[in-house]
Amino acid sequence: MGTTDCLKMSIQHTHDGLAEQLDAARRVIARPEETRRGCPPIDLFCVGTSRHLHAVDEVLLPSARVDGDYRAAEHNLGVVLTHLKAHEFGSTYEKGFDWSRGWGEVEDALSGYRAEEDAMVDWLTDSLPDERLAMLTERLERAEATEPTRPHPYLPHLGMAGRMARRVERVADSFWDAVEGRYVPEPVRPARKEPGLIGQYLLADPRFDEEE
Repeated sequence: MGTTDCLKMSIQHTHDGLAEQLDAARRVIARPEETRRGCPPIDLFCVGTSRHLHAVDEVLLPSARVDGDYRAAEHNLGVVLTHLKAHEFGSTYEKGFDWSRGWGEVEDALSGYRAEEDAMVDWLTDSLPDERLAMLTERLERAEATEPTRPHPYLPHLGMAGRMARRVERVADSFWDAVEGRYVPEPVRPARKEPGLIGQYLLADPRFDEEE
């Protein structure tokens, strides 16, 4: 049984950020002439939420105990995000979409998903040792920076099929994001460590201290 709340705190931090992004996105005044191009506040929320969903599939679900309620909440949020992104870019299939009603559906879907995710994280915290929880938290935070930028609610979530689907969709999403001009924040990468003496020798790149 774990005694650390590191995973809970990480999930709390993520959802606090998504709530702020949702608040900023729903304040955007949509204009017809701005369709079919990215809107940074809306893109930021959609990308962040999609990446979190995929990261949970990748990192937490293989170790978690989930039921149909979690899967339904995850699927519902993915479908709502898909409609939101389609309307943002002026899809002809979303002509009946009303922004105020749409944002209400997004808020309800996100709230429902968070309740199910919190229950899953509570189970993980109560069931796994601290070392395992710390490892999952670190992997989750790393994965969120590079997962697909769209929800893909109808693709596999678990197992080899899920991993392969996410790998393919990372490439496809990156291509279409560039074509559509979506705003996708670059992942924050840690600074590269300077090579040591052996590394400098193997790279044939000696680095001398100028003062010496």
